[in-house]
Amino acid sequence: MGFFDSEIVQQEAREFYQEYQELMQVGSNYGKFDREGKKIFIEKMEELLDRQRIMLKRMELSDDFMAQMAMKQMSDQLNTFGMTPQQMFKQMESTLEQMKAQIKE
Repeated sequence: MGFFDSEIVQQEAREFYQEYQELMQVGSNYGKFDREGKKIFIEKMEELLDRQRIMLKRMELSDDFMAQMAMKQMSDQLNTFGMTPQQMFKQMESTLEQMKAQIKE
């Protein structure tokens, strides 16, 4: 069975995508959130980032051709912006840390 044929992988991908879409929709009003709302939003973003990191690591470790191709495509896309996947995660973490610092002020 291929990596993407797994029901667990498919379910996790669907849930991740749905939660990401919902969070982005809600996040469009981030500036209007009170301090507690901003904290919750940041926590949810951190959770999604962790889940994304885990899924990508699973793909990276998989010997499935399609998983490897998906990783290559993602790396190629990031490379057009002069980034590696690790740099992408560092950038996202940095952004979340800045957001946390702003709500502490």
